[in-house]
Amino acid sequence: MFGDPLLYRKLENLAIPFEYHGHPPAPTIEIAVQYWKDIVGTTHCKNLFFRNHKGNRHYLVIFDHRQSLAIRDLEQRLKQGKLSFASDQRMEKYLGLKPGSVSPFGLIHDEMHHVYLFLDENLKKLPKISFHPNDNRASLVIDFQDFVKFLNASGNGYEFLELYPSS
Repeated sequence: MFGDPLLYRKLENLAIPFEYHGHPPAPTIEIAVQYWKDIVGTTHCKNLFFRNHKGNRHYLVIFDHRQSLAIRDLEQRLKQGKLSFASDQRMEKYLGLKPGSVSPFGLIHDEMHHVYLFLDENLKKLPKISFHPNDNRASLVIDFQDFVKFLNASGNGYEFLELYPSS
């Protein structure tokens, strides 16, 4: 089973069940979609890791993978100033992740609770969502309410915003 052993222990400790789906490496949404076609009833999420202009704040933005967001629009919605994608080194430092494996499950490595999350409001309507288990060779499906339980246990701040109109 691919993924972060620390993550699996955390999910077990929180009594969060999940469905495991192994697949070839999927470092981009475009590649991952071909492996998700058999996972029904689940919304797969896109996870973008940003830093602010000064580089002293980091954000994880999570939304339905079928949506797209322009960084300029995102800056206006988040009201955090100018944003840019965080470097591979910052991703490793704050989330313990490699490029192509960005996931909110990386919060288990953010002991200082440095990363702040912005999640699309539309995710609240979904019964199940999926993320990489900190390794892009698998996807984990969990109930949305269990995902919120995971977020609350992480200690990181988060908020839901309307990142794009409801469909």
